[in-house]
Amino acid sequence: MSTDDAFAAAYRAHYWAVSRFVARRLDAPAHEVEEVVADVFSIAWRRRTELPDAPLPWLYGVARNCLANTVRGIGRYRRLLHRLGNHEAAHGRQTVESPDAERPGSWVHEALARLSAADQEVLRLTAWEELTVEELAVVLGCGRSAAAMRLHRARRRLRAEIDRSRTTVSVRGGGDGHE
Repeated sequence: MSTDDAFAAAYRAHYWAVSRFVARRLDAPAHEVEEVVADVFSIAWRRRTELPDAPLPWLYGVARNCLANTVRGIGRYRRLLHRLGNHEAAHGRQTVESPDAERPGSWVHEALARLSAADQEVLRLTAWEELTVEELAVVLGCGRSAAAMRLHRARRRLRAEIDRSRTTVSVRGGGDGHE
């Protein structure tokens, strides 16, 4: 198979997976998500001779780098708006859900949000993207052992955050619920 054919096959097979990957990580309008995905596949096209036989983890690695660039750009844009001082986004006027609008499983997201960005990403890659440790290593650009250790440590820290949350809730709730 030619490199052009390999790229076309990777694009067809993994476009939606890469789109979901980006959308879950970028809190932005759909057109901005599409721009990042376009950047990912533009880079993949330019580097099509480097596409591995299993390209999805490699594409996720490219997407992580594109997302980092986009997030930096959004930060610069927001700082500019803030300096201008007259844009709604600069003043943080956003709709906030009511406190009683808790989503199912929100406690997991809250515990996850208290972790470092690196830990969050490792956990999302294995849970949301269902990557194996070998694939995780490709995305992170490290060896299998390092990826396995990062995953183990991230899981341990998430467990500690969940346990900490439970302790806080039981103390506020007045005990263990037994009369």
